[in-house]
Amino acid sequence: MAATDDSAYVDHPLLVSSFIEQRLYQIQLAGTARKTDTLVCLPTGLGKTTVSLLVTATRLNSIGGTALFLAPTKPLVRQHIEFYRNALTIPDEDIVVFTGEVSPDDRAALWDDAQVVIATPQVIENDLIGNRISLNSVTHLTFDECHRATGEYAYVYIAERYHDDATNPRVTGMSASPGSDKEGIVTVCNNIGVSAVEVMTEDDADVAEYTYTTDVEWKHIELPDEIIQIRDALNDVIRDRLQQLKSLGVADTTQPDVSQKQLNQMRGKLQKLIDADNSDGYAGMSTHAEVMKLRRAVELVETQSVESVRRYFERQRNAAQSSGASKASQRLIAEPKVRQSMQLAESFDGTHPKFSRTRILLAQTLGIEGGERVIIFTESRDTAEALTEFLSASFDVQRFVGQNDTGRSEGMTQREQQKALTAFRSGEFEVLISTSVAEEGLDVPEVDLVLFFEPVPTAIRSIQRKGRTGRQTEGRVVVLLAEDTRDEAYFWISRRRQKKMESELRSLKQSVDDIESSIISPQEELTTYNHDSSTETDAKASDEDTDVETDSDSDSDSDSNISKQKIADSAKDSQSGITDFAPSDSELSNTETETEAQSAETASEEVYSTDIETNTAVSESPPTPDVDISEDTIEIVVDQRELDSTVPRSLSTRDAIQTRLETLAVGDYVLSDRVAVERKSATDFLDTLLDGNRSLFEQTGDLVRAYGRPVLILEGELTTLYTERNIDPSAIQGALASLAVDFDISILQTRDDSDTADMLETIATREQTSRDRSISVHGEKSAKTLQEQQEYVVSSIADIGPVTAQSLLDAFGTVEAVMTAGEDDLTAVDGVGAVTAARIRDVVGSNYS
Repeated sequence: MAATDDSAYVDHPLLVSSFIEQRLYQIQLAGTARKTDTLVCLPTGLGKTTVSLLVTATRLNSIGGTALFLAPTKPLVRQHIEFYRNALTIPDEDIVVFTGEVSPDDRAALWDDAQVVIATPQVIENDLIGNRISLNSVTHLTFDECHRATGEYAYVYIAERYHDDATNPRVTGMSASPGSDKEGIVTVCNNIGVSAVEVMTEDDADVAEYTYTTDVEWKHIELPDEIIQIRDALNDVIRDRLQQLKSLGVADTTQPDVSQKQLNQMRGKLQKLIDADNSDGYAGMSTHAEVMKLRRAVELVETQSVESVRRYFERQRNAAQSSGASKASQRLIAEPKVRQSMQLAESFDGTHPKFSRTRILLAQTLGIEGGERVIIFTESRDTAEALTEFLSASFDVQRFVGQNDTGRSEGMTQREQQKALTAFRSGEFEVLISTSVAEEGLDVPEVDLVLFFEPVPTAIRSIQRKGRTGRQTEGRVVVLLAEDTRDEAYFWISRRRQKKMESELRSLKQSVDDIESSIISPQEELTTYNHDSSTETDAKASDEDTDVETDSDSDSDSDSNISKQKIADSAKDSQSGITDFAPSDSELSNTETETEAQSAETASEEVYSTDIETNTAVSESPPTPDVDISEDTIEIVVDQRELDSTVPRSLSTRDAIQTRLETLAVGDYVLSDRVAVERKSATDFLDTLLDGNRSLFEQTGDLVRAYGRPVLILEGELTTLYTERNIDPSAIQGALASLAVDFDISILQTRDDSDTADMLETIATREQTSRDRSISVHGEKSAKTLQEQQEYVVSSIADIGPVTAQSLLDAFGTVEAVMTAGEDDLTAVDGVGAVTAARIRDVVGSNYS
């Protein structure tokens, strides 16, 4: 048995003895990833995290420094930290967690002494921008679920900084779901800076012995007439709204099954009308918003449950009655057929057929077949809660949702999520009902059934969900599909995309050399570091990425022992085999000759039948990063809340700029002891112009009092100031004139985020270099006067603005008198109608629940 044979485990100074099972395909992948920045593509459940762990152990033992492992969610971070602490001989206190729950100051202190840091990318991004950490000494960086590395996601920024800053960099990307097209995969490779792609599928002989069959069954569900009635009434309204959009020339269909792609195209056409100052564009955009809301309602009633659409309608009703409600929300709730649908949903007292079929499947799996665990996935948190309540009468059930509190449903904290998974693994309950939070790489235990409450329209998510079963034994996947609904559309979309992905995986595996020219490796962009240039694997590339698993392999009880002879024989035929898993040229010495490197590999061949690395002398660890600000460096202090924009990222990547993050009481950027900047887009400007809580003039007033040279940057085209909202242009011009003349604020206009960053650098350089001024943060928000606080309390009630609040307080004298006044007395006040008076009494007099 493999469990009792020491040769079946990887032997390494930094790995706990008899912990990591020796699997040839993992060691081959690690061999390539140790030498070259590599994207590892391996099906879910086959131990991608183990591959990264092997590379980390090798790099830390031979080079030193720090290993950084990035995972997109806190549950994944928690899972990986547990695996790494169990697998490595490194003291637990040197393997640390970086999430938002750890304070910035604590993270900065922990970073210097840590050997392994496992973190969410947003935290690392913030710490880099704030100059609390440096990637200089990081010798291995792992991007878990690296298919996320697109657009503005933090992985892209971190990878750029890593390749620029690290003395001896090495990147491993991991994802079981590489994407459905070659271009997207190449983009991910370029974004994280990998130059090799290693793909293994379940067809590979070394992998096949660790995989099992997962059957996918499609259960067709017929919807009852009551649900069809709700759906048809909503579809009638969608047809009407699409007809309105068609009359504007932006829609070419009135069919309610309009695709998201078509809706996006309509929105683009409407935006062009708005850009041309055509009022039809604004009306059309509001109608478009109605279609989106209606489409969501139809999707819920068709594919989820009547309860989910009932809750959705309730949220729409509340939104329509709230202060500042959009016209789209108000029209939607007033529409007769929508009201009819709402009434039908309220009166429905039956059981959705998907709920009934779910209960039958659970009874079959857990009762008749003697199964132990089932996972149910659903797109809707409302459905997850309704299912939990429905099934709890017959089974031990617990929901598993994300941390965000949506305002309608309480989320789960990281501690609660971990507690739920631990209880599920130990058999304390048998059914886990999860939203998408458990899809990506989370180490959910082996289950007998994965039930999709609805088809998933993306190939990536479908593959990841199915990866929850069939790891150690044959598993079963069932998908519920409501006939003649969007479920069927999603079924065909998912099927087509998945087939395309599988086809691309096979073709990519066979054509790596043809794809490598499409990948721009970091070595092509950097002249300072040309690491591993003499190895054959440097140029190896492909188009995959992978999803992560953790300690599922270490818990395996497989009888498939990989013998020493099998490893030795296979290594002869593989240029990325186990014998390559020795320190590479750059790891041994910058001056080592090719002959010496070959000798090191030859000598290691005798040992690597069970070892993944020799214990040869190695180069010194990279120097501790020096983050002191030199005389030529310009410092810019950035407010934490500005991290939503790309301006801080852009500034932090500039050689001459040193950024520092603080929570600023006044301004967004401090450029010297006398210059602070408030940055606003057109939307921000208009929001604060109308905001009764913290208005534009309060913000700028504080800025003027705190700094001698206050600056307001208006970002974007100034014409949007006059077209984005229905505000009298003279009011906007008056506000700008007051800022310039009355407040003596310099108003500068920039085109976009990049232009803003350039402007900030220019001003800061001029202040700190030409004028030799230092950075000094000061100022605080001015406290509201008693009168302002009274006005704010009254104006916070829906449908009451600052002017009406003043009128009410003038009429009644106190906030208390306003709150206790009757409707007749309220309507006697100028500007207060019957609807507003009723709303005040409803808010003040209704019971809280």
